[in-house]
Amino acid sequence: MKTKLQSLAGMHDILPKDQAYFKRVQKSVENTTHYYNFQKIDVPILELAEVFSKGAGATSDVVEKEMYSFRTKGGDLIALRPEFTPGIVRSYIEHGMYNLPQPVKLWALGPCFRHDRPQKGRYRQFFQASLEVLGDKSASIDGQIIQMSYDILKDLGFKNISIEVNSIGDAECRPYFKKILTNYFKSKKSSLCQDCQRRLKENPLRVLDCKEEKCQRIKAGAPQIIDHLCEACHAHFKQVLEFLDELELPYVLNPYLVRGLDYYTKTVFEISEKNELGVSYGALASGGRYDSLVKLLGGRDTPACGVGIGISRIMELMIEKEVKIDKKEEKTDIFLAQLGQAAKRKSLKLFEEFRAAKIPVAESFSKDSLRTQLNTANKMGVKWVLIFGQKEALENFITLRDMETGIQKEIPMDKVVEEMKAKIKN
Repeated sequence: MKTKLQSLAGMHDILPKDQAYFKRVQKSVENTTHYYNFQKIDVPILELAEVFSKGAGATSDVVEKEMYSFRTKGGDLIALRPEFTPGIVRSYIEHGMYNLPQPVKLWALGPCFRHDRPQKGRYRQFFQASLEVLGDKSASIDGQIIQMSYDILKDLGFKNISIEVNSIGDAECRPYFKKILTNYFKSKKSSLCQDCQRRLKENPLRVLDCKEEKCQRIKAGAPQIIDHLCEACHAHFKQVLEFLDELELPYVLNPYLVRGLDYYTKTVFEISEKNELGVSYGALASGGRYDSLVKLLGGRDTPACGVGIGISRIMELMIEKEVKIDKKEEKTDIFLAQLGQAAKRKSLKLFEEFRAAKIPVAESFSKDSLRTQLNTANKMGVKWVLIFGQKEALENFITLRDMETGIQKEIPMDKVVEEMKAKIKN
């Protein structure tokens, strides 16, 4: 039997019909980051696996279960990026960005990879945007990152947005809380799932991140880290909440939100949209502060905060909800129709003149029938059709047809681009 070639499990195509949604989300990220003076950075898809394992934690689900890693012919252990943050931090250190005026504000967008169980809204290859601020410890940065994430979702038509926020402390207060948490879960160990029984030995905070129903029930009675924050972490979190209040953002305190990566410190958050019944569609943006990651990866002690925005999930929801996309930029009002080989050759040159003048023109050079081309133009809803036949090619003019009135007129070839530019402006 012949093997049917198709996309791999968890990988999917962004078809032409969905590209408008992708562009719309990308444009919203670009506009927001530009306004807040973030600079674009592109980091490699492949990194040394250590870039991710050092910060996320060698026993985290991302590194242990989900990361695509392999040995090169030279013996290096490398990985497809499961997220942007560690790669951006590596670049910050490698290129001496700590010598620039701080904070350094960076953003990136592109594909990431996780060997996760494919399901609705979760893919093995997915697009993500990452907004990172390095070199500032102020709680105002946490508030700004949350505000920007909220602005992007609002701009894309999401209405019932929910922000969950928590503080997970730092190296000063977290070790003590881990002991308290471990003692609590140990007394209920037999009721935890197998993964959480293992997590309890490695990092009890990860038990709080488990989505298993029986673990969720046990988690509901667990101690809360906000009751055990040190003075500095408590003051920082209080300031973050004051900023969110001032910004009038719809947040709720979730004392069990921890995120699944070791590098987070202090503020963590997730932003989602809920349906009419109040059920969340899942996190669309999530992030927090990672004050220890730069040092973990070999740099100076540098405070930092960031967010990952799920482009693929946002696109999927927009399509599902049939969010209307403004396609004005993609629409053209001019169609170039041609008849015969001489006209076809000259049409190609004319088409390039329109391109140089930045005037969008549709065409169907593969079709010879004028009727077929006019039908295509009609379906596209264009206002004007430029007809270029054998007579026009010989006498060096073009026929302009107004598709609404049917009126036609002749325009000299050297005046066509100029006249159509004037018509578009009007």
